[in-house]
Amino acid sequence: MDIATLGGIGAALAAVIVANLLGGGNPLQLVSSAVPPLLCVFGSFAASMAQYPLSVTTGLPKLFAKAFFKGHENMSESVEALVKMADKARREGILSLEEDAKKIEDEFLRKGVMLVVDGVDAAQVRRILEMDVHNMHERHLHGIGYMNGAGGFSPTMGIIGTVMELIVLMQHLDEPEHLGHGIANAFLVTLWGLAAANLIFLPIGGKLKANSEEEVVFRNMLIEGILSLQAGENPRIVREKLSTFLPPKARVGEAGEGKAAGATA
Repeated sequence: MDIATLGGIGAALAAVIVANLLGGGNPLQLVSSAVPPLLCVFGSFAASMAQYPLSVTTGLPKLFAKAFFKGHENMSESVEALVKMADKARREGILSLEEDAKKIEDEFLRKGVMLVVDGVDAAQVRRILEMDVHNMHERHLHGIGYMNGAGGFSPTMGIIGTVMELIVLMQHLDEPEHLGHGIANAFLVTLWGLAAANLIFLPIGGKLKANSEEEVVFRNMLIEGILSLQAGENPRIVREKLSTFLPPKARVGEAGEGKAAGATA
């Protein structure tokens, strides 16, 4: 689980609750009516649903899972796996990777290695894999747009709810004892709209975007590694090349391991 996403949203919600308490409010009053969540959460999802195919809506559970769980392998581990394959391919030939490729869990990496083993031209391998990455990113954009769309609709749905509540309130001006409660309920819907957008929808949309960009980098790294296998490059060169995709701290560690391995060889 990605603690940053869950912790960030939880901390933001906690900040709202604490601020409400410090202002003399009662947090239970924020959830005292079914109107705000109905309009601002369900209504926002429904409005966003109108923009995308039904498959995007039915995939919402998987979409939320992607925001809270990392779905791809560790990049450092993948670098090591590719370096080992490069070493084997250099010593025993590219065809020696056929059995190893069948055991690779990552579908994208397995596909790329099998293309190389099958003797597909390097330019064609790159074209196929880059198309795969492009189409993956396009699919991700649907989910990102869905959440950002809900984040855009939510404040407006809150205003709609507030106007509805005020219209009802105006019909009972002859009951002044209910005015304060009615106005509070009206603004509660606006609060829910703003909170749902800025504490849930937009943060999740942003996290999905960050995860998608990270996965694009990850797959581009795999492409370079796969093509290095096909070119028969020295494992040490493969390590140095792929390490450029890693954060500086991890990159230094990987390079150090590579030099140590070279010194003992």
